[in-house]
Amino acid sequence: MEQTTTLRRPRPAPLTVTENGARRIAEILAQAPADAVGVRLSTPRRGCSGLAYDLAYVTAAKPGDERIDTPGGTLFIDGGSLMYLIGSTMDWREDDFTAGFVFNNPNAKGSCGCGESFTV
Repeated sequence: MEQTTTLRRPRPAPLTVTENGARRIAEILAQAPADAVGVRLSTPRRGCSGLAYDLAYVTAAKPGDERIDTPGGTLFIDGGSLMYLIGSTMDWREDDFTAGFVFNNPNAKGSCGCGESFTV
């Protein structure tokens, strides 16, 4: 019996990282502990709206993590947070008063006044 192979398109990344975001990931990883293999993005429950964005160093991928290779390094998305982040864009912005990652998240239905947390 002849076996056929079905070619599949590569699946798009669940989250887009901008050029500025990738540059900031590279800066973060340049200062990381020697055993860090990337950074993990998760959405722990906190803040007045319910969920927040959190980045932490990763020494090993966890089961269920989604891996995104960016020009600045590897970003892992926590498996439990993935459904809240699909379709989002992660950017880094700096101005005279603040600096931080900014998320354009189409799944967010609202956020708190200070922008620290969001609800889906």
